[in-house]
Amino acid sequence: MVKVTGLEGVVAADTEIGLVDGEQGHLIYRGFWAKDLAVSRSFEEVAYLLWFRKLPGEEELRTFTQKWRSLRALPVSIRSVLELLPASVPMMSILQTALAAMSDDDLVWPPTTEQAMRLTAVVPTLIAARYRLLNGLPVVEPDENLDHAANYLHMLFGRTPDPAHVKALNAYLILGMEHGMNASTFAGRVVASTQSDLASSLSAAVGAMKGPLHGGAPSEVLVMLDAIGEKANAEPWLRGVLEKGGRLMGFGHRIYKTKDPRAEALRQVTEGLVSDDPWFELAIHVEAVAQRLLEEYKPGRRLYTNVEFFAAAIMRAIALPAELFTPTFTLARSVGWSAHLLEQAPVNRIFRPLSQYTGPMPEEG
Repeated sequence: MVKVTGLEGVVAADTEIGLVDGEQGHLIYRGFWAKDLAVSRSFEEVAYLLWFRKLPGEEELRTFTQKWRSLRALPVSIRSVLELLPASVPMMSILQTALAAMSDDDLVWPPTTEQAMRLTAVVPTLIAARYRLLNGLPVVEPDENLDHAANYLHMLFGRTPDPAHVKALNAYLILGMEHGMNASTFAGRVVASTQSDLASSLSAAVGAMKGPLHGGAPSEVLVMLDAIGEKANAEPWLRGVLEKGGRLMGFGHRIYKTKDPRAEALRQVTEGLVSDDPWFELAIHVEAVAQRLLEEYKPGRRLYTNVEFFAAAIMRAIALPAELFTPTFTLARSVGWSAHLLEQAPVNRIFRPLSQYTGPMPEEG
């Protein structure tokens, strides 16, 4: 028996949805570079691609968008769940509970695209409604005239969002949609393989995303950028960290051994918005100084900017509270999860890996 701790490197399924190649720095969604989609397409267009295996035409996109937007409102029973659960319950647990509570007689096996649209449409509404309830603010209802990213900001803050912030968040959400057979995607596919319903499978994926080893947020990058504060402080602050042998947050990645394609796309978006928000200008400057200093202090280490660096810049620019970082990532990934669950169903076989017993044996006789 071959034992692989954590199943690392074990191929558990074939997929046409996405390719993650850390050595080459590739992230591909159904034959398209994810970084290109992030800077040229809407969240709705990329969701359509993941679910329907192609980019939509103009009429297809219009029909799809209208349908998806019409599904954003929370059922009365789910709104009650948000109001009744104690304030101490974390947002990710709220999402997990609310999605599981949406498991009803309509969500029969096998999962369908209609089910995926229904469940993913309410995730931003769940997050925004719970956030406002906790802060004593009136819940803002979804606006069917706004795209996915813009509507999320509208529901959170109760005002028309800044177009620069919408553009940056849209790119971030697209790049968060899909990233191969990670822990949360695998958790969802395992549950789906039992022929459990789509809501239960998504709830399981959220449970995995909640863990800090998987769904970690770019909080430490924000701490660094806040400490630097302005461009003039960047080099002395960063040198101070490196002189002490410290680590610069937002640089280097476990999977990507070359440039992180997600960071490349977010840099491109951020560079185009420096005149719209001074925070983006600071982030671009800090990244350039950090890359130069890393090559000076740690030559040949290939410590490129990772997605968390620019995610932090975007989260800070849109004034997103830290407790919403992972939930916001989750609302993006829920589309990718549901695509995997739809892919699982037609070729389904229950996941049943072996375990190796290492406990004591009973005495003979």
